Amino acid sequence: MTPVVNQREIVLDILLEISKRGEMSHVVLRRALEKYQYLDKQERSFITIVTEGTIENRIRIDYVLDQFSKVKTGKMKKVVLEILRLSVYQMLFMKSIPDAAVCNEAVKLASKRGFAQLKGFVNGVLRAIGRNKEKIVYPDASKNLLKSLSIEYSMPEWIVEQWIYQYGTEEAARMLKGVAKPDVRISARCNLSRISVEECEEKLRAEGVTVERNPYIPEAFYLSDFDYLGRLRAFRDGDFAVQDLSSMFVAKTADPKKGAVCIDVCAAPGGKSMHLADLLCGTGSVEARDISDYKVDLIRENIRRMGFQNVKAVVRDAFEEDVQAKETADCVIADLPCSGLGVMGKKSDIKYHMTPEKQKELIKVQRRILKNAVSLLKPEGKLIFSTCTTNREENYGNFRWISEELHLKPDDISSYFPKEFGLDTAKDGYVQLLPGIHKCDGFFISRFTK
Repeated sequence: MTPVVNQREIVLDILLEISKRGEMSHVVLRRALEKYQYLDKQERSFITIVTEGTIENRIRIDYVLDQFSKVKTGKMKKVVLEILRLSVYQMLFMKSIPDAAVCNEAVKLASKRGFAQLKGFVNGVLRAIGRNKEKIVYPDASKNLLKSLSIEYSMPEWIVEQWIYQYGTEEAARMLKGVAKPDVRISARCNLSRISVEECEEKLRAEGVTVERNPYIPEAFYLSDFDYLGRLRAFRDGDFAVQDLSSMFVAKTADPKKGAVCIDVCAAPGGKSMHLADLLCGTGSVEARDISDYKVDLIRENIRRMGFQNVKAVVRDAFEEDVQAKETADCVIADLPCSGLGVMGKKSDIKYHMTPEKQKELIKVQRRILKNAVSLLKPEGKLIFSTCTTNREENYGNFRWISEELHLKPDDISSYFPKEFGLDTAKDGYVQLLPGIHKCDGFFISRFTK
C-alpha cells in the first residue's frame, strides 16, 4: 500500500535540509523527488512549485512577515520560520489555494513538529497577512530604488546595485524580470551521434512530451508536459542532453575540427564536453577534467548514457600545472567557477550565497586556472573562456587580462550567434548574454588563438 505523505511536510524537510547543509536547492529537491517518485504528477508539481517559489521569493516573504509579526524573522525558530515562509508563498502567489486552508495546514505542521505551543502565533501571523494582503506596504521606488527592486524581485540589494552600475537601470530591471520569470521549459540538445533531430522529436512525442524547436541552434529544442526526466526512454537512451542554449553556444564557438584534441578543464557535469564530442563526429578526443571523484563520476555517467567513445573523464585539479599535457591541445574550454549570477533563474539560492568579496576572490581563482589552461594549447590552438555570470569584472576584466598578460589574440566569433541578439562585441572576440534580454541564461563567452 502506498504511504500517505503530507506534501507541505516534504517541502518543509527540503527547506530545512537546504538551510542545515548549505546544499544547492535544486540538488536537494531532485533527491526528494526521486525518493517520492510514486506520487502523482500534480503532487510532485506542488512540491516543486512551493519549494522553488519559497526560495526564490524569500526576501519578499521575510519583508512581509516582518510587517505582521512582533517576532522578526531573524529571531524565529528555524522550523517555525520555514513553515511561515512556505505558507506565505502560497498565500501571496498561489491564488487557487484558500488562505484558511494554508493557515490550517501550517498550524497542523507546527504541532506535528513539536511546536504546539506556537500554534496561536503561526495562526495569528498568517491570518493577519491573509486579511491584509492588499494593504501590504512595499518600498517606494521614487524614494529608494534599490530597496524597491530588491523587495519586488527578492534580490539582494548589492546585486541590484551591481547590475544598475554595470548595465544601467533599464537593462537591470529587464534582467531582474528575466530571473524572476524564467522560461520553465526544459532546454535540450539532440545527440546527433546517436539519433536525428526528427527521430528524437518523434520518440519524445510518442511519450507524450511537448517538443518545440529552438530557433537558434538546429539540434536544440524545448521540452514540456512531462513528469520526471528519468522516466523518459529518450533520456535514458542518451538521445538528448539537458543543456541551456547559452551553454550550447560554448562548444559551437569552439568549433572543433575533425580529429582535434580537446580538453575541458572544469567539465562537470559534462554537457559541453559531450557537445564537443558530438561536433567531432566520432573523431579526435575530448578529455573532460574536474577536481573530485564525485564530479568526474557525473561526467562518466553522461558519457555512458550518451554512448561517446571519444570522451575520457579524468580527475585533475585545474589549479595545478599539467606539464605532461603542455602544448598538446587544439582546443581548451575553460568554463570557470564564477559567481553564477547568470543562472539564478534556475538556481535561485545562488543569490543568498554569493557576495562581492567572494566575487573578488573568484577572479584570482579564475586567472590561475586560465594561466594553466593556456599552457595546454598548441601554437595556433583555441582557448574558449566562459562563465555563467553577469559580473563584468569576472568576464570582460578577465578577457582583457588574457589578451594583455597571456598574449592571446581574440577571434571574431560573430558567426556563431544570432544577429537578432545584437551582440556587437562578438567581432571583438566576446559576448555577454543576459537573462531577460537574450532568450537564455546569462553567460559570457570568448575565444582566443594562441
